[in-house]
Amino acid sequence: MSTISDSLTILISTMKVQSIIARRFDRLSVHGLGFSDFIILNLLDNAPVEKMRRIDLAEKIGLTASGVTRLLLPMEKTGFVTRESNQRDARVSYVVITAAGKKIFEEARQTAELIAKELLPSVKAKDLKILSETLFALGGNAY
Repeated sequence: MSTISDSLTILISTMKVQSIIARRFDRLSVHGLGFSDFIILNLLDNAPVEKMRRIDLAEKIGLTASGVTRLLLPMEKTGFVTRESNQRDARVSYVVITAAGKKIFEEARQTAELIAKELLPSVKAKDLKILSETLFALGGNAY
């Protein structure tokens, strides 16, 4: 029997934790959102002038441009986001959070905060900082 490295064990554990987190955040469906939708609305809500280029949004959430476009289509249909063309460059389009998107994000944020507290009930602030720094080093976002 061969053993795997600590690094590989951590990555396997990270994958399991990601699955657990995704299942817990399925509770956002009461707001008509998936976890990825929530993340997009969060990024847009915190972006300068509440809009981002599609390619920048894709990079922030770790998807391809076509992957983020597939996620955005239903959000556009529900009116949570809209498209905006760039007047100077027709190749560039922006994703803009709408008033309805802001409203549903604020409602969903409360649910998401409760889920986060359930998932990390007794983790100390210094441990969260170390975990956050480690995830950032692996390619995660610094918000």
